[in-house]
Amino acid sequence: MILIADSGSSKTDWRVIGKNGKISQYRGVGFNPYYQTSEEMATHMRHEFLMNLENEIKEIYYYGAGCSVDSRKEEVAQALRTIFPKAKIAVDHDLAAAAKATCGHQEGIACILGTGSNSCDYDGEKIIDTRPAPGFILGDQGGGGYVGRKFLMDFINDEMPIAIKEELEDKLKLNATTIQEHVYRQPFPNRYMASFCRFITEHKSDPYCYMLYYNAFIDFFKVHVMKYQNYRDKQVNFVGSIAYYNSDILRKAASDSQITTNIIIESPISGLTLYHQEQL
Repeated sequence: MILIADSGSSKTDWRVIGKNGKISQYRGVGFNPYYQTSEEMATHMRHEFLMNLENEIKEIYYYGAGCSVDSRKEEVAQALRTIFPKAKIAVDHDLAAAAKATCGHQEGIACILGTGSNSCDYDGEKIIDTRPAPGFILGDQGGGGYVGRKFLMDFINDEMPIAIKEELEDKLKLNATTIQEHVYRQPFPNRYMASFCRFITEHKSDPYCYMLYYNAFIDFFKVHVMKYQNYRDKQVNFVGSIAYYNSDILRKAASDSQITTNIIIESPISGLTLYHQEQL
């Protein structure tokens, strides 16, 4: 059996490919070795469906946020080895997952717009260029945390339409104290900030909410896509919930920036499954 994982900071999609080609799947919590230790990740993994497969999995292909350097990859591999000590384990960056799932064996630019954001230039076989991804405080333009942070700043500073603010106060019981508690004292503030994107997407017919996404996507194009050589000659693909559920705004921002968008999918796991099935 082969186990494939695509993990972001908020959620992980797991796929198991059996000997007969049968596929089973599960969605669980997200992992990021920049914010979690091997022990913490292993503890959460033990609560997933994985424990029932510990003696059956022979190969693991894990693609995850925060896995761009060898030391972080090893932390994830170490967590997986506690459950699958006999399996062959390969850990790679979530950008590799986005590129393989959307580009396959064709060249293109692959982008991630989920809780965070990232991008790469892909030649059909390997990543040939990337942009810095300094995390939710210094980067993540276009990602959910980036959009949510601006949204919460506007709430605190009375910079959003009064009707939207009143709805947040009434339905979500939101206030400045609660925001500061979650951002400065609770774990995973990026997840918390990104969680407001569901509300923003539901209200994107409002010009204020529409422009939150539009401006964030323009920021993403400026610091990511436009920095790649010949970007106007390449198809640009996206994975991630922010891109998928706001694809209309994303395509408009791309068109205004003379960027050609191609595939926009919520999760790369289906494309990854096909990619690895070809290797069997």
